[in-house]
Amino acid sequence: MAGLLPLPVVVPLGTAFLIVIFAHIRGLKVLPPWIATLAVVANLVLAVVFLGLMPGCPKDVETLRLYVGGWGEAAGSTLGIEIVCDGLTTLMLIMINGVALTALIFSGAYMRAFTKTWLFYALLLLMIAGMNGVVLAGDLFNLFVFIEVAVIASYALVGFGCESDEIEASFKYLVLGTIGSSFILLGVTLLYSLTGHLNMAKVGEVLGEAGLRTSPATLLAAAALLGGLALKAAMVPFHAWLPDAHPSAPAPISAMLSGVLIKAAGVYVLARLVFNVLGPVPEYGVVLMALGTASMVIGVFLAVGQWDFKRLLAYHSISQMGYVVLAIGVAAELTARRIHPAAAGVCMFGGLFHMLNHAAFKSLLFLSSGSIEQQAGTRVLTEMGGLSRRMKVTSFCCRIGALSIAGVPPFNGFFSKLIIIIGLAMAGHPVLAGLAALVALMTLVSFIKVQRYALEGEPGEKIADAREAPVLMCTAMLLLAAVCIGAGLAMGSLKTHLFSPAGDALMGDGGSVTKGVSP
Repeated sequence: MAGLLPLPVVVPLGTAFLIVIFAHIRGLKVLPPWIATLAVVANLVLAVVFLGLMPGCPKDVETLRLYVGGWGEAAGSTLGIEIVCDGLTTLMLIMINGVALTALIFSGAYMRAFTKTWLFYALLLLMIAGMNGVVLAGDLFNLFVFIEVAVIASYALVGFGCESDEIEASFKYLVLGTIGSSFILLGVTLLYSLTGHLNMAKVGEVLGEAGLRTSPATLLAAAALLGGLALKAAMVPFHAWLPDAHPSAPAPISAMLSGVLIKAAGVYVLARLVFNVLGPVPEYGVVLMALGTASMVIGVFLAVGQWDFKRLLAYHSISQMGYVVLAIGVAAELTARRIHPAAAGVCMFGGLFHMLNHAAFKSLLFLSSGSIEQQAGTRVLTEMGGLSRRMKVTSFCCRIGALSIAGVPPFNGFFSKLIIIIGLAMAGHPVLAGLAALVALMTLVSFIKVQRYALEGEPGEKIADAREAPVLMCTAMLLLAAVCIGAGLAMGSLKTHLFSPAGDALMGDGGSVTKGVSP
């Protein structure tokens, strides 16, 4: 079964090149949306297959490994390309390809307003292939390569409309993204010079055995890696690119950027390095806690003052991912100090759960905003009004997303935020728990504004001709709304089959996310 591991990368990558060919053959130009969707469906099925190989008991989680090219540990090679699939990889694959599927369904109608849609689908599949490669990579260099594949495709997609604002946002994203990539490559280079290995497991092993975890060279490498990845994840103060990039991109790409890219190319790699390569060192957990707290608090206060709907959502991406990074940082700090294992497990469970929930409700909100913008012709909240009477399905889905992100029960965001707050209190951080609760309240305040000015009230002049979005766009939004409603209710099953194996891939059995939490 390990022979299937390259397919989540190979399938979308090969399909992207097929789309380019088909787009230039008469009679085949209608195929790109269909084969792109088929490729992502195949990837989602593969992710579920990998999930089926992982027993519910965390101690028995099976890690699948494949050495590409025939190299392996037995040969003692430092050049082997290893592909690894563990519980965390499976969670990320399901998240990436699930959001991608809804984005593609939405695009079937949304992208009719654009030209050269075949290029859109090809670039989107390249981004998906890159993100899948990131979570499957077992060595640092290929991890870097796949990050670049994903983000380079995203640079082009942010500027896909070719308007001046979109080109400016794409250029800013490219410049800052390149700076982040340079720091990541510097960190990889330093670790290779220290250990003689690129394989992540071997690098972590050598750093531990040689007592190099806190050496000046390792700390410099860690600073470069954490700084570069914090930029990819849009953590405060490295967030300047995101508020321009997300509003400028087409709505399906905004959903992908916020829903999965900042997680796969940023938060996932941060967690993997801190737990499995650089750590366990308490200071790295403290760095994540600082980044998460700053992002959580500053992001929400920047969002409250926004009147551009997509820009408001962009700032909430920063804030909500702050919850995830804060929770993972507390789990890392406690695990490194070998104290409060139950609290560490609760924080890890809450962080992973919120990461999945954020992928659902933020993708839903960006698709809703894209539907409103396309049908009403504006993103400014004060120019809307009365949309609940003109766009009933879109308004319903927007409300579900708003209630979820604000943490209102019984929607999924409520449960993950509550678990994080409980974990922070158990870990001895009552101030951080209070801040997390305050940010949840401020999030609710900002989305009350959305309900008041966009969905209710008197219609503005610009939306006189607004009508409901096409069926495909509504279908994609309803699928994500169903996840927002169902994920909280299915928390126990998700914990057993998704979050426990994912948490144990980072923390090991000693910090099982099943400890201290009842379904």
